[in-house]
Amino acid sequence: MNQVTINDIDVAYTEHGAGDPLVFVHGLAEDRHTWRVQQHALGRFHSFAYDLRGHGQTGNGQSDGTLAQLGNDLLAFIEKVTGPATVVGFSLGGTVALWAAAERPDLVRKSVVLGTSSVVGRSAVPFYEDRIEKAADTRADAFKDAMRADTDAGIFRAHEALDRVVTARLAAVGDGKGYINAARAMMRLNADPLTPCLSRIRTPVVVIGAEHDQFCPQKAASILLDALPGAEFLSIPEAGHLMNVDNPEAVTEALSKALGH
Repeated sequence: MNQVTINDIDVAYTEHGAGDPLVFVHGLAEDRHTWRVQQHALGRFHSFAYDLRGHGQTGNGQSDGTLAQLGNDLLAFIEKVTGPATVVGFSLGGTVALWAAAERPDLVRKSVVLGTSSVVGRSAVPFYEDRIEKAADTRADAFKDAMRADTDAGIFRAHEALDRVVTARLAAVGDGKGYINAARAMMRLNADPLTPCLSRIRTPVVVIGAEHDQFCPQKAASILLDALPGAEFLSIPEAGHLMNVDNPEAVTEALSKALGH
């Protein structure tokens, strides 16, 4: 593990390979280890997978519950560690990547986003409110049960990985402060969607969706594609929202295609 201080936090990250810089950004209740398979499979790139604010081994700092803060963390990481790079983001991480691409096309050369939304529907707001309340005590059964239910809903096929994935996600969440911060940032996309900002993106975007994603269904991908007329779309078969659990080989193949070499 490597560590670098950016803004008000110490950021943990893993580095692998050689070639053009590639930054991986994980989703809510995950950490940099989410991308272990892809980092090793795509060794032709010099890749960096970092822990978002308050996740994994990265500090929470003075978090403010905004997408802008998470996006500025990414931009600061690129400026200080990698130089201009392609960014791959999953779910929350994809939304962060798109925000950063709209703000600094000089730093984000290309965005590849998986299971990503630019707007949160009204029906999702109570979900986030409930999870934020439960995350006040991540050691309590209420939060652990919610994390297990969310993980199960994100996996298309019931299999033995469920317990392992839930354990890893709980470890990534830690004391819950980063989870609460990121959940607040996503919840705010209901009143203040990112969608209008997508027209400012001038660098290439590839949108990747999973066939059976309940959290970011085809409608979410269609909103992105309508706002980004030049974007390419790729689909991951036999997978739910947690596509890198259900079908990591297909995710790696899609990323290889999206990255172009």
